[in-house]
Amino acid sequence: MDYTGEIAALLTSVFFSFTAVIFAQASRQVGAMITNRVRLVIALIYLMVINLVLFGQPLPIEAGIDRWAWLGLSGVVGLALGDLFLFRAYADIGPRLGMLMMSLAPVIGAITAWIVFGETLRPGQIAGIAVTLIGIAWVIAARPKADAPRPATEAAHQGVHSRGIVLGMLAATGQAWGLVLSKQGMTGGFSPFAGNAIRMLAAAVAFWLITFAQRQAGETVHVVRAHPNALKLLALGALVGPVLGVSASLLAVQHAEIGVASTLMALPPVFMLPIGYFAFKERFGWQTIVGTFVAMIGVAVLFLV
Repeated sequence: MDYTGEIAALLTSVFFSFTAVIFAQASRQVGAMITNRVRLVIALIYLMVINLVLFGQPLPIEAGIDRWAWLGLSGVVGLALGDLFLFRAYADIGPRLGMLMMSLAPVIGAITAWIVFGETLRPGQIAGIAVTLIGIAWVIAARPKADAPRPATEAAHQGVHSRGIVLGMLAATGQAWGLVLSKQGMTGGFSPFAGNAIRMLAAAVAFWLITFAQRQAGETVHVVRAHPNALKLLALGALVGPVLGVSASLLAVQHAEIGVASTLMALPPVFMLPIGYFAFKERFGWQTIVGTFVAMIGVAVLFLV
């Protein structure tokens, strides 16, 4: 059996796990929103160079209008709007609950692919997805993290919390729909690097249009120039995540069902455990350890059924 899609999805999670650490360090220096804006531009430059070397042109101009439309829309929905909602959710409910909300992406993706493309999942695959999601949720819920600052009044706290939950659901929906749209644009064995370049271009244009509308372009450039170390981190993170990670995700949706691929791509919180343990000397409770093993069992089921 061909496991190209599943292996690519696992690699996506590995890449995103490392890039999360890198971007977290950069965000502490220049802020999350500036990190998000700059990473798209740097990633686009990387991808244009890669495509120039591999295919003789920086962008797949001859890919066809339909493919450009599907992948461009995918980039706007998944990489621009989805990430914008995610960063806003982090501000309202904190990273722990924000990541937990992102665990809904595989479910949303599987349902969307079933409605749009008629994809079906075998009972064993559905069981594997369910077990993996349970493990992921357990890990994220048990892992100690600093939540978002609590407003002064309980009413204000409830309002911010509710808004953050909605934003988290929108972020998960953006990620899931971005993958579904990508699958439609990646038909016919299209190169993941070429497809990623289209997605990244569309996302960068959309995100920077928002930046200019908010009159924050000048501030972004000034802050980045004042923090050269952050720029180095952004350059490294853009290579690992938006370039290698997103390209691997496109390869995954080419060769695997959306539900399976998006579930395996939802594993960064689990992979972050050993990274946190060895790199940052973090310690975890028994719930986290059990949740990790549950998630890994779910992944094994996806491969074996």
